[in-house]
Amino acid sequence: MPILEFHQISKDFPGVRALDAVSFGIEQGTCHALIGENGAGKSTLGKILAGVYQPDGGEIRLEGRVIRPANPRDARESGIAMVHQELAFCPNLTVAENLCLGDLPRNRFGWVDRAAMRKQARRMLGEIGAAIDPGVTVSALSTGQEQLVQIAAAVGTGARVIVMDEPTSSLSGGETRELFRLVRELKTRGITLIYISHRLEELFALCDAITVLRDGRQVMTQSIADTTPGQIIQQMIGRDLLVPVLGYLAQEPRDEVLRVENLSSPGRFKDVNFSLRAGDIIGLAGLVGAGRSEVAQAILGLDPMATGRVWVRDRELPLGSIDEALAAGIGLVPEDRKRQGLVLGLDCRHNTSMAALSRLTRAGWVQRQAERSLVQHYASRLRVKSPSLECLVSTLSGGNQQKIVLAKWLARECDILIVDEPTRGIDVGAKAEIYRLLDELAAEGKALLVISSELPELLALCRRILVLRYGRQAGEIDRADFSEAAVMELMVNG
Repeated sequence: MPILEFHQISKDFPGVRALDAVSFGIEQGTCHALIGENGAGKSTLGKILAGVYQPDGGEIRLEGRVIRPANPRDARESGIAMVHQELAFCPNLTVAENLCLGDLPRNRFGWVDRAAMRKQARRMLGEIGAAIDPGVTVSALSTGQEQLVQIAAAVGTGARVIVMDEPTSSLSGGETRELFRLVRELKTRGITLIYISHRLEELFALCDAITVLRDGRQVMTQSIADTTPGQIIQQMIGRDLLVPVLGYLAQEPRDEVLRVENLSSPGRFKDVNFSLRAGDIIGLAGLVGAGRSEVAQAILGLDPMATGRVWVRDRELPLGSIDEALAAGIGLVPEDRKRQGLVLGLDCRHNTSMAALSRLTRAGWVQRQAERSLVQHYASRLRVKSPSLECLVSTLSGGNQQKIVLAKWLARECDILIVDEPTRGIDVGAKAEIYRLLDELAAEGKALLVISSELPELLALCRRILVLRYGRQAGEIDRADFSEAAVMELMVNG
């Protein structure tokens, strides 16, 4: 008998059926993959199991017993925990305080027993082999360390089933390898894992079985050994995934629109030089910490310490001035869409139009009809899947949130677009749509600088790739010489 069974699980949100009669079982001590396009219902199912949402129909059985977790505490008491994609901590509290927040140890006078709290936190961290000081504040941790603390919280409370939602979306290569080691160790202890991810290579490396969701429906549950990446993609999107043929490469690049000379920032990067032409896509590669995102931020005027020179066409921009960079037609799709690219408390319409309000305002008033028309145009062009443009952007899937960030800068009519991690945390179908859009923009004459941690992405999209290593420019590779080995050589030994 499976340790965990879903029977006819359904869930509705306003205007959307997120899950429709989903049923499958999971064996104890296995890692079960859950995959599907953005909006397919993966995270929703995980959150129902973890008590964040309640289903509108169906039931969950744990070891043959029906459970109905009304909240995360109920789920934890049943032995279920979730490691969320967006790490849920109080950043101003210590690791120990966060780990013990739901059950603070107290002395006989009713005060928090801090010595006992630190001891309990050390025990929880020790169970997963995490060498993290329980006395440091969470804000001082790396993303990978925060991920480990979340797992320590799950394992330390005796969880027998752990849901991991996109656990590697923000991790470096070393942090990802540490997570893989931990997942395999947890399996040997008999802990059951549900692993939600868009990265097929991870699923084939870690998981024993896989369930594919499409539009809220379960379309496949199968042993991972009995399927292939191509079959999974076809089940996810209901069609064969066609690799886009890049139209912009058939055209010669046009005039130079951006030139960067000796751009530097103390402790971040030094002497970065490159030029970008209209109708072209160039990539910026490098390991985590190489300074890629920092270069993008300096070009947009977000780094007051930056030195060097930046020209847009024949005009030199004053460094450190966001207003001047925006007025020159530069836009930045940031690495972290939730924290830097969107206002999660606003709807899709306001998030799309906020960068173009100067075009939509007359005598201090926003022209609502013009705003709606503009937003609808870009939502249609980018194929944003949303119940309406008035729904909160926080309710959209990751891929559709990324499309809204892109739509915001397209609505502003930027000629130069810096795109940092364009497909992080989105599925293969949405990736293909983003690639198609970037190709279209370049073919129309936009100039794009694409930053990505995924080398296949840069190799597929770019005409040439610049490589940073430890904040310095290690080299440049033209498309005729592209290979993962060549880029990696510069990233590691350049």
